[in-house]
Amino acid sequence: MDFAFGPQDEDFRREARAWLEEHLTGSPARRAWERELGGAGWIGLGWAEDGYGNRRVDLTRQVVWAEEYARSKAPARSGHIGENLLAPTLIAHGSPEQKRRFLPPVARGEELWCQGYSEPGAGSDLAGVRTTAVRDTGAGATGAYRITGQKIWTSLAHEADWCFVLARTEPGSARHRGLSFLLVPMDQPGRIEVRPIRQLTGTSDFNEVFFDGAVASAADVVGGEGDGWRVAMSLLGFERGVSTLAQQIGFAGELARVLRTAAATGADRDPVVRERLVRLWAELRVMRWNALRTLGGSGGSGGASAPSVAKLSWGGWHRRLGEVAVLVKGASATVGPADWSAERPYELDPAQHLFLFSRADTIYGGSDEIQRTIIAERALGLPKEPRGRP
Repeated sequence: MDFAFGPQDEDFRREARAWLEEHLTGSPARRAWERELGGAGWIGLGWAEDGYGNRRVDLTRQVVWAEEYARSKAPARSGHIGENLLAPTLIAHGSPEQKRRFLPPVARGEELWCQGYSEPGAGSDLAGVRTTAVRDTGAGATGAYRITGQKIWTSLAHEADWCFVLARTEPGSARHRGLSFLLVPMDQPGRIEVRPIRQLTGTSDFNEVFFDGAVASAADVVGGEGDGWRVAMSLLGFERGVSTLAQQIGFAGELARVLRTAAATGADRDPVVRERLVRLWAELRVMRWNALRTLGGSGGSGGASAPSVAKLSWGGWHRRLGEVAVLVKGASATVGPADWSAERPYELDPAQHLFLFSRADTIYGGSDEIQRTIIAERALGLPKEPRGRP
């Protein structure tokens, strides 16, 4: 394995741990916490360029920070979409003006982003988007785009200041042709409406977003008009990386809680349950080793299909963990809270929340079927899946 931590990485680990221990007091507001992270230079560690208000460190220290952040049980990040998706995409495809405008506010934790990709009729089929962006070219026009359509499953749209939107800018185009990648301000009353989606857990992590003539500046098209598919695919390559190791720290904490419950209820005395618990532990270790191998650039890392392999692995694993969590809890896992009214979130215990939320793990971020197709076509060279007519 090519990926290993050295003495300087461990010094960095101690610095990160000490900073988190000092600053994690109480329950900080999400926006205030982003600004605190940005002010201390903890945002943008993995960017390929510096000079935008971030400090740049090598890959091993990015992993160290991600692991320590997860271990500290710090708040879920509101700025991760801007930091880990938009920023690398702008660095790769944005103009110098776009980088100067958008990267520093992300690094400072001042502007939050959401992702406008999925649509009701084109979930994992990204090339099927129907949202349109028409250039304003009439008399006295500014050249801006007017966006009309709907996006769905948009994480953090209710908090975001900006949204990067994949839209069709060429009338009559189909599939991956005629798409553009636009940066759209969310503060457009009457032109952008955000509707939270209530989930099985009673929370609303995702949203529907409706665009009714929303305006995007002509200067805020990344990569140029019609090049949206290339830019969008590049962004998806940044979606899984260092963060997978931090995610696994969280998974390990959930598994430890399930093990404690199994011991408390006596479920661990059942040999079938023990076998499932051991298998979950072993599979989590394999996921970590595979992630380290991929980050280390080993020859067997899987190339372009590596993110799909990782998603396919953790999605099914997390769903199985949720099933075992309610199994070891016993009959009490089937008893819901006293108040199921729509006016307040469901008061689920951790096992119930894990079970319900993880049912979606094999769907969002690209369904298992999509991941298997990517692996088959790009890694194994099998014949392409038959496509229907647009």
